[in-house]
Amino acid sequence: MSEPVLDLRPPANLVDRRAVGFWTTRAALGWVAPLVGVLLWLVFAGGTAATITLVVVAVLALAHLVVMPQWRYRVHRWEVSEQVVYTQSGWFNQERRIAPVSRIQTVDTERGPLERLFRLANLTVTTASARGPVHIHGLDLDTAQRLAAELAARTQATAGDAT
Repeated sequence: MSEPVLDLRPPANLVDRRAVGFWTTRAALGWVAPLVGVLLWLVFAGGTAATITLVVVAVLALAHLVVMPQWRYRVHRWEVSEQVVYTQSGWFNQERRIAPVSRIQTVDTERGPLERLFRLANLTVTTASARGPVHIHGLDLDTAQRLAAELAARTQATAGDAT
């Protein structure tokens, strides 16, 4: 009898569409300091080098803010079945993780101030794996809470100690 073949298709569910706005806002906040620094250089020292640097930083920031959130939205996916939690994440370095429900030890939801603003939550599924927990970022709050409860119930119903 042969082993069943695992279908390594992308997980079925996209994260919440509001994650695009969240990622854009978080990235924009990261560009504030470099842009302010270059603007201060331009104001106080002036010169061609400061102007060129401002243009380069502004173009890089704009490209990052336009491309990255859309790219991540297309890549980040998740799926939960009776047997596994399956995720795909990243944008340059993409990763797919499959965690058997029988190996789940804890299920947590988390929300920072920016996630709360966008009504999003993150789900962390800690397993008995040296690879670390499985994360699903950018979920609608209700979806994250429902998944956490569902996975906790499945974990409790699974025999063994998840090790």
